[in-house]
Amino acid sequence: MNNYLIVIPARYKSSRFPGKPLVDIHGKSMIRRVWEKCVKAADLDKVIIATDDERIFKHCESLEMKVMLTSNDCLTGTDRLFEVAKKIKAEVYINVQGDEPLISPNDIRSVINASQKQQGAIINAMCPISNKNDIKNPNIPKVVTRKDGRLLYISRAAIPANKQLESNKAMKQVCIYAYPRDALLAFGMLQEKTPLELIEDIEILRFLEVGYDVKMIEVSESSVAVDTPQDLEKVRSMINIQR
Repeated sequence: MNNYLIVIPARYKSSRFPGKPLVDIHGKSMIRRVWEKCVKAADLDKVIIATDDERIFKHCESLEMKVMLTSNDCLTGTDRLFEVAKKIKAEVYINVQGDEPLISPNDIRSVINASQKQQGAIINAMCPISNKNDIKNPNIPKVVTRKDGRLLYISRAAIPANKQLESNKAMKQVCIYAYPRDALLAFGMLQEKTPLELIEDIEILRFLEVGYDVKMIEVSESSVAVDTPQDLEKVRSMINIQR
C-alpha cells in the first residue's frame, strides 16, 4: 500500500466558471499548472488527476499526466477522491483542488508532513486573510478554530464577527486536505451532503457533522482559488509579474 497519494479533482461543469480546468494561463492550462505544483511536492507516481470529463481526461493524457475518469454523479471533489480510493489503495489521500494554480509546493508538503506526524488525523490548511475585502467575499470560506488547532466551524459568512457584524481579523481555508483512508471511505459512503454542508457548500463540514475532528494547519498566503473569471485575471496578472 502506498503511504499517500495526491489527487487533484477537476470537473468541467463548475456552476460559477464552466471549463475552468482547461483555461489558458500564459501558455499552460490551469490543471497543468496545479499538477506541476504537485509534482514538485511529491514523486510523479504519487500524483493523479480525477475528472468526470472526457475533454479534461484527453488533455491530461496528451500531456502524460496520470489521470483517472470518475463518474458524473460525484457530489464534491472529496467524493471524487472517494472513487479514486476504491481503486487505488493508500493510507492517506492528499486533496489539492484543481483550481489553485498558485498553490505552493511547500504548503502541499506541509500538509503531507502533518498527516505523517498525526496519523489518523484529517488535515486542512488555512492562512490569514490580509485583504479585508476578502472577509466578506462569499467565495472565500472563513475558518475559526479551537486553541489546539481543531476546526470549530467554517463559513462563507464573515466569521468571527462582533455584535455589529464587523469582522476585522480572520483566517481563510486553503484547499489542501489530507484524508486517512477510513475517514475518506466513511465520507463517500454517506452518498449525500449533510445539512450544514448543503447550506454552506463547503465539503469539509461533512466530516464535522458526522463527528470527525479536523486539524487545521497554517500555511503561506500564496494561493488564490479561481472561482470566477475575475479570479483568473488576477492569477494571470500575478504570474505575469513573477515571470
